[in-house]
Amino acid sequence: MKKKKVTTNPFSTYIKWFWILILGGTGSIILIFLLASWGVFGPLPTFEELENPEKNLATEVISLDGQTLGKYAYENRTPVKYKDLPQNLVNALVATEDERFYEHSGIDFKSSIRAVVKMGSEGGGSTITQQLAKLLFHGEGSKNVAERILQKIKEYVIAVELEREYTKQEIITMYLNKYDFLNQAVGIRSASRIYFGKEPKELTIPESAMLVGMLKNASLFNPLRESRKKLVKKRRNVVLHQMAKNDFITEKQKDSLQKTDLGLNVNREGHSDGHATYFREYLRDFMKNWIKNNPKPDGTFYNLHRDGLKIYVTIDSRMQTYAEEAMKEHMANLQRVFFKEQKHNKTAPFYDLDKHQIANTMLQAMKRSNRWHRMKKQGKSEKEILASFNEKVKMSVFSWKGDKDTIMTPKDSIRYYKYFLRAGLLSIEPQTGYIKAWVGGINYKHFQFDAVKQQKRQVGSTFKPFVYASAINQLKLSPCYKLPNTLYTIPKEKYGMPEDWTPKNASDEYGGELTLKDALANSVNVITAKLIDMVNPKTVVNLAKSAGITSKIPEVPAIALGTVDLSLYEMVGAYTTFANKGLRIAPMMLVKIEDKNGTVLERFIPKSKEVLSEESAYVVIKLLEGVTESGSGVRLRSKWGKYPDNVSTGYPYEFTNPIAGKTGTTQNQSDGWFMGMVPNLATGVWVGGEDRSIHFAGIDKGQGATMALPIWALYYKKLYADKDLHVSQDDFKKPEKLTIQVDCDKNTDKDNPDEKSVDDNPEF
Repeated sequence: MKKKKVTTNPFSTYIKWFWILILGGTGSIILIFLLASWGVFGPLPTFEELENPEKNLATEVISLDGQTLGKYAYENRTPVKYKDLPQNLVNALVATEDERFYEHSGIDFKSSIRAVVKMGSEGGGSTITQQLAKLLFHGEGSKNVAERILQKIKEYVIAVELEREYTKQEIITMYLNKYDFLNQAVGIRSASRIYFGKEPKELTIPESAMLVGMLKNASLFNPLRESRKKLVKKRRNVVLHQMAKNDFITEKQKDSLQKTDLGLNVNREGHSDGHATYFREYLRDFMKNWIKNNPKPDGTFYNLHRDGLKIYVTIDSRMQTYAEEAMKEHMANLQRVFFKEQKHNKTAPFYDLDKHQIANTMLQAMKRSNRWHRMKKQGKSEKEILASFNEKVKMSVFSWKGDKDTIMTPKDSIRYYKYFLRAGLLSIEPQTGYIKAWVGGINYKHFQFDAVKQQKRQVGSTFKPFVYASAINQLKLSPCYKLPNTLYTIPKEKYGMPEDWTPKNASDEYGGELTLKDALANSVNVITAKLIDMVNPKTVVNLAKSAGITSKIPEVPAIALGTVDLSLYEMVGAYTTFANKGLRIAPMMLVKIEDKNGTVLERFIPKSKEVLSEESAYVVIKLLEGVTESGSGVRLRSKWGKYPDNVSTGYPYEFTNPIAGKTGTTQNQSDGWFMGMVPNLATGVWVGGEDRSIHFAGIDKGQGATMALPIWALYYKKLYADKDLHVSQDDFKKPEKLTIQVDCDKNTDKDNPDEKSVDDNPEF
């Protein structure tokens, strides 16, 4: 019997293999994902890392009025919350990068398949969550195909985990906070501030579209590269098209917005850029020590550049801006006058030095330069290093009209920079000690030596108020008390001096008697010498130190004329004692420090000390008011005449409110000072050359009233114009019990040129 032949249906074989492939492929994919999730293909982020993905957060310096002054960062990134993002930015992101963002759970299989089939010609398949996974945990994709496939698998796994851990809003926020928009703009807040000068919440639709367009490739779509601006605009318009396609804007809006320019308002945020650069550098050093002394609860130390600290400081951003503007206005003008004078100086910019001394000065400057230190480390000989200073190179140098490209030798560039006069300004609120403005120089990028705290220079006549204060406090002298305007000699034996001391007046004029008020107003040296002898130099030193001066002051009579070197920081801090009724409040620059979560790590409390009686402090104030009423600071009020070559920038100033002030000019006009106070703000200004041999030839341009006072005047004019600042124009408060006579019944015509100080030289 024949066996029945069994026929096989070929269709069933295909079905069988179809299911084997489908199930096998699906199983393989599941297995690959499982193996990836178990770390077989390399480590995945831990649960803790997924819980806390934020790292490299910039430490932010925040002003008293809530503005960001600057940041310390490896990445210039300050995260924002979802509520700080404008809806148009979120809409632009979703429309362009992930249209089904709210529908998937981390992976958009439809987009992934499309990307594979079309080889990426219609866009990639990565979701926003996958892009975040890449940014957080492995960065740029590998160029090796096998490694890239494994990275892609990890992205899928991490994306799913991120979707489990975070809401859609949190994922969007983390992505925008993490992306590097180039030009030191890491994260959406930095990008908004740097490219448009505003906070993210203030971004318009086209501005949001431009930033979202950069997400595809920030390097390619860099708006600060002139050659790329057309490309950036084209990419922005693609985003606007996507927004219209997804009904976030109308077609009419799209057509209108696509015609607009990029509207950039560039505000760079490097350390050399922005406001309070010198202050921020000093604060950086302070924070290094603070971090050493304030470890985290686990014993590790905070990282200033990546832990996202928030440092709340006493600087007022508006006052800081006005101070920097005032300095720029006057110093640019003063430099113009100085350059003109130097055309007739054979040893420019130096005076008082011979060729050998100038050569030595230049050599010392070269040895302090970065070039010298760098070549020394490279093992170069001194001969090789010196030779390099005489080789011409391309460089960008400072000018008051903006940096300029040039070719010169490094040695010539050193001499070029020595031509520029330097300046410093410090403003303190006497009642709180709050430092409101700190300008350490004319340009931080090119002149990094801080004239506020780092530098110490001879203070000249600005030290005299401490002599007068000692006499008033100890002897109860009145501003009306008279002394003879005659030469006065202190014998050498009295204070252990090498020789007798007989100072002369700057004017070399003598005769008659002067009240203390007139003597201080006109910086009469012989009367100051008599006073320090009456109270003893040690008494003056003790008072100065009690007022906050920490530098060493020799206990000799010559300090009465300001021969001691002090910092602007010390001087302004000490002067606030007079304005605050004799109570010293130590200068404060910090209010509090918070961690990235807003937890307060330290609050800073003012330190106070009684230095003078309220009565004595008030009497000193009345003396200092005389300086601006009829003395060396009278140009704050005067209206007559003009100054040679308009050297007194912005004159006339025409202040009418009470101002307690003191000018100071050192030997050969090497330093010009002005200290000026109103009841709730004390400000000191210093101006001079890098070296003491760099100065104006004569007293008319080189005195403190010409070099420094105009900066104070321009600054306070701006402060008074801003009514929100409430800088006082009132009288200093008179003590309830005043036993010392302060009204000398002297009727001085303040607008009479004949009453001007011998230190003030307007041209009639």
